[in-house]
Amino acid sequence: MTHLFDDFRREAATRIDALTAEADAGSLDAAVDLLVDAVAAGGVLQAFGTGHSEAFAMEIAGRAGGLIPTNRIALRDVVLYGSRDVDILSGSSLERDPSIVDELFGLYPMNEHDVFLIASNSGVNGSIVGMALKAKETGHKLIAVTSLEHTDAVEPKHPSGLKLRDIADVVIDNKAPYGDATLELDDGVKVGAISSITAAFIAQLLTVAVAERIAGSGKTPPVYISANIPGGDEHNQVLEDLYRDRISRTA
Repeated sequence: MTHLFDDFRREAATRIDALTAEADAGSLDAAVDLLVDAVAAGGVLQAFGTGHSEAFAMEIAGRAGGLIPTNRIALRDVVLYGSRDVDILSGSSLERDPSIVDELFGLYPMNEHDVFLIASNSGVNGSIVGMALKAKETGHKLIAVTSLEHTDAVEPKHPSGLKLRDIADVVIDNKAPYGDATLELDDGVKVGAISSITAAFIAQLLTVAVAERIAGSGKTPPVYISANIPGGDEHNQVLEDLYRDRISRTA
């Protein structure tokens, strides 16, 4: 069985190498431009993903080495801060429900300079497309991270007939295959999902590039240091206070 470990490593490495080469060639420049401009104008980077794509939002918002003016939008917040009962969190129906978007969007104080980063492997679920439409309707720029192979192979689910890729200002391909899994076993079962790995890598590429660009302009990038090293909490709190009530940090 151990050969599968090497096979999966190759699947991951091949995609990471491709993303790196494309980034070196400028594929992320348009996204980085939007993010740098947002931070410079006092905006917050609003990250959203559902299911396993929430891993992308977690890489963007609130982690050591990450940018401080970031906020993670989470479906569960309609229970924590909104009007919905906890039972709504059972199963996957919530992420497919476009009607949840108005309440979810309204839970966060938005600034005109905020930029949205939305990740979805399929790019078709109702809450994802609904949030993308809401972001654009309210005048925000939108960066999408999605599997172009997967989204091109499935039908839209949102009443608009649109997919995430159709709405975004910038689209970044996470290079996951249709169905996400990369390895096929002898009985036809497929395993080795890759989208969380490549999406997290994309999130870090964007973070690194934005911080580098800000540093290159002669300013100090607003970046977290680990709370688990001396002085970490104090450093982070000073910078978080600049965005008080505009960024949320939950367990």
